[in-house]
Amino acid sequence: MTQQRIKYYFGVTVLLVNAFASLAQPAADTTARADTSLITVGEITITGNRKTKPFIILREIPFAKGEQYTMKALVKKMEDARLQLMNLSLFHSVVVAAKTMEGNNTGIHVDVKERWYLFPSLYFKPVDRNLNQWIVEQKADLSRVNLGVKLRYYNATGRNDKIRGTIGFGYTRQFALNYERPYIDKKLKWGLAAGFTTGKNKEVNYNTINDKQVFIKDDNVFLNNFANGFAQFTYRRKIKTRHSFGISYTTREVQDTVVALNPSYFQSGNHRVSYPELFYTLTYFDVDFIPYPTKGYALQASFAKRGFNKNVNLWQIALKGSGTWHLSNKMFFNLNLYASLKAPFKQPYSHQQFLGYGDAVMQGYEYYVIDGVAGGYLKSTLSHELINFKVKVPQLKKGKEPFRIPFRIVGKVFGNTGYVHNPQPGDNLLSNKMLWSGGFGIDIVTFYDITLKVEYSFNQLGENGLFLHKKSIF
Repeated sequence: MTQQRIKYYFGVTVLLVNAFASLAQPAADTTARADTSLITVGEITITGNRKTKPFIILREIPFAKGEQYTMKALVKKMEDARLQLMNLSLFHSVVVAAKTMEGNNTGIHVDVKERWYLFPSLYFKPVDRNLNQWIVEQKADLSRVNLGVKLRYYNATGRNDKIRGTIGFGYTRQFALNYERPYIDKKLKWGLAAGFTTGKNKEVNYNTINDKQVFIKDDNVFLNNFANGFAQFTYRRKIKTRHSFGISYTTREVQDTVVALNPSYFQSGNHRVSYPELFYTLTYFDVDFIPYPTKGYALQASFAKRGFNKNVNLWQIALKGSGTWHLSNKMFFNLNLYASLKAPFKQPYSHQQFLGYGDAVMQGYEYYVIDGVAGGYLKSTLSHELINFKVKVPQLKKGKEPFRIPFRIVGKVFGNTGYVHNPQPGDNLLSNKMLWSGGFGIDIVTFYDITLKVEYSFNQLGENGLFLHKKSIF
């Protein structure tokens, strides 16, 4: 810990000691006065933000100059400010502490250590839904890999904005570019995002049989062509809740060979569809660390209307929730919920994806997909932190503080239960029945919020195995 940070932490002690000293009274009512006397917030100073604009940092602090709080409430709000700033994913570390106290007034100092924001890179990514499926079922087939160049530029102008670009080769030929800016107004409430993606590939998942994806491939023809563009506004009146709403437009075309194999791939046997989509999402985060929470609550509720004619007509609502509670200093319990409903129930195959796609996954069913129009799952996990350490990396520049890479290793046991309703199950057995699975494993949390999961899972089919995943909050 540097001398500067020791000074900041010592500032909290100064705040407490001076507050009690200023309230010196007969012993009978000292505690009562300490709990009710108000402290006025003075100047809020910020250091370490070489790129991040000060107003981006101040936006996350739940107090302002001139506001008054009891000593206990102010200490709690300083910790809330630290957590909010860490959850921006802009900083390696954040310290929020009182500087000095004059009477009932105290200044607050915020010290941040910024991350590296620009990430141009080559990428190698299997297209299958998870690493196990690519290695075991597809025999690590290199033709099922996307290669390309990515550009990720976070905090591009110091306003917590993001630029993402991708040029892809290999399995999917793709170009994507989008920009996100959380605030476009002076009151820091409205934000904007927009993007465009286009691509094509020579292989298509045209059906699901025995709860597994079935593909058709043609090395000479691109069987699937797609393009999508979107524009989105966000509204964040306070700190923990964000509203997002916008519109997108999608066009997709598959070759006649795909429709011949599955006439229900699109509605009415079409081989091409184009449709607008309106969407709204409400997101709420009140957790200690968004990439890997150990306490707190998170919620995401979404609504979408896709298409406005007989060829594409889908209403969808979805709910994701997470609650995590500390059972002891290093042990915590998590419940994770996902539920969704699509209407009308009769949908073409391309709109029936449910579990096993994206982040809607039940552990133990990594080799399966479960199509349908309604259902969800409930996951429970009991975790215990096993190891927490940092690896020091010496800096080339003399006199500069060594960089430290954090590592946390968490052991866990888990259980899942779920259900998917499919009025047109076809040759599939996992829909329309209760599902369950369980297992144990470890999570590795490290540099730049990377979380890797190593899990041994089993399911009601009598299957078991070792699986690798990356983790998100839901």
